[in-house]
Amino acid sequence: MQQLFSTFNQQLNRVSTDFTRYLYNEIHWQNRLIAIIGSRGTGKTTMLLQHIKLNYQPSSGEVLYASLDNLWFSTHSLFDLANDFAKQGGKALYLDEVHNYMGWSREIKNIYDSYPDMKIVFTGSSLLEVYKGEADLSRRAITYHLYGLSFREFLEYEHGIKHDAVSVDDIMMNHPKLAMSIVDEIKPLVAYNEYIRYGYFPYYKEDKELYYIRLLATLNTIIELDLPATEHIDYFSVVKIKKLFAVLAALVPFTPNVSQLSNDIGTTRMSLLNYLYYLDKAQAIMLLSKEAMGIKQMTKPDKVYLGNTNYAFALGGEQTNIGNVRESFFMSQVRVKHAVAFSNVVDFKVLDKYNVEIGGKNKTKKQIAGLDNAFTVLDNIEVGYGNQIPLWLFGLTY
Repeated sequence: MQQLFSTFNQQLNRVSTDFTRYLYNEIHWQNRLIAIIGSRGTGKTTMLLQHIKLNYQPSSGEVLYASLDNLWFSTHSLFDLANDFAKQGGKALYLDEVHNYMGWSREIKNIYDSYPDMKIVFTGSSLLEVYKGEADLSRRAITYHLYGLSFREFLEYEHGIKHDAVSVDDIMMNHPKLAMSIVDEIKPLVAYNEYIRYGYFPYYKEDKELYYIRLLATLNTIIELDLPATEHIDYFSVVKIKKLFAVLAALVPFTPNVSQLSNDIGTTRMSLLNYLYYLDKAQAIMLLSKEAMGIKQMTKPDKVYLGNTNYAFALGGEQTNIGNVRESFFMSQVRVKHAVAFSNVVDFKVLDKYNVEIGGKNKTKKQIAGLDNAFTVLDNIEVGYGNQIPLWLFGLTY
């Protein structure tokens, strides 16, 4: 266990608390069992270490952080760690990447039940479902989902511009005033064009030149390692899922023909729907349906988008279709805090009341004519007027 403490202290010394993710202040850290789910690279590890640094005295021995992909766990069990930790006065266990540990849910349940004075916070892949596995933790764990950087967070992380998150209702009613509050500090269209290319995952700061290489390598790891670990699928399914993603990347956003896609990939309709569901959970793609309450595993989506705009540029470079990027940006930003649904008339139905059509600055109002609560959301404008709203403004919603 000393090895884990040594690794933990080294990581803690390196972590900065200057910038924290949107989710940090939303978590009820006082709960005994907390699950934080998110894609690789969204900042789950950093957030755990930041919370420890801001709230504990690590030298007291009362807190321990450990990543479950550490080689230490190849010869030791998680329950044994908790047992030894408790004997030494340990009170808070922070466990990272639990999906890398076989039987994680059962052992966490046993720790929770056996040590009522011990707090447990764990992170896992966005593919993880806390109610699945060998033990159902859904009645015990409070679960939070972490997405990539919002445009609002990027403004702070990259440019030092801080702004509170706003709701879609706020934007629809007060967008000129909200836009001017940002325009007074920075040229938002310049920052927006940076963000859509490289601002979604915080690790872009480590090396912007090699960001796309790392981005696609991380996605490959999610499909090849995280997906089999959480869904127990075989190698041949992984190959087909990678092929499906490659096909989707060339077509999105589009309304899928499941029969045609099944033939193209060489799989059954049911398997294809499963693969779409897995890629959506992995945050590699976004699925949109007429029902805004989430996509069921056996339900055909009405439209498919890439998971974020950075994927589009990593795959397509400067030949990337900017119209597709606009829709993907809006969807990726708004869906985190608001219900977004497919519409046969406009691009999106938000909160079951707003009709939203996305376009460039010369987009006409023809598409929304005669519709109630209808807005054109436009690229390449700093400040809007009436029911014309700048696209970048919706990046402030989380």
